Amino acid sequence: MIAQSVAEIVKRHVMLTVEGIDRMYLNVYVPGLQYEHGINRFFRYHRGCPLPSAALMNPMTRRFVAALEDFTVRHEIALVQFEKGQRKDTVMAEHLRRFAHEEGVVFIGKVQENTAVFRTATDPENRSALSPPPKST
Repeated sequence: MIAQSVAEIVKRHVMLTVEGIDRMYLNVYVPGLQYEHGINRFFRYHRGCPLPSAALMNPMTRRFVAALEDFTVRHEIALVQFEKGQRKDTVMAEHLRRFAHEEGVVFIGKVQENTAVFRTATDPENRSALSPPPKST
């Protein structure tokens, strides 16, 4: 008898086939933007802006959300704004029951999660300053 490794046996006898993806998440979290120098670098070198400011962040967020909403309209995909405490699996089951296609996007869900972020603030002498997020307790 010839000695065989487990890997050799499994390679010939086991196959994994993925036919569908249950769900995909897009979490907009960029570790490099979680600290002051990373934000500064992003706006100066990636966006070409000399000074970081919350005024620069808001239009980018609004364009992203508008593009997502436009995508759902153009492709006739339901857009679900989840409420606090709402079970996503329950909503998915309801939409999946009504889904008439063999494959495709059932819906796109939006959840607003609160997180500590850098903010642009004005000090008493009316100078703009970038303030770090509050520390977690």
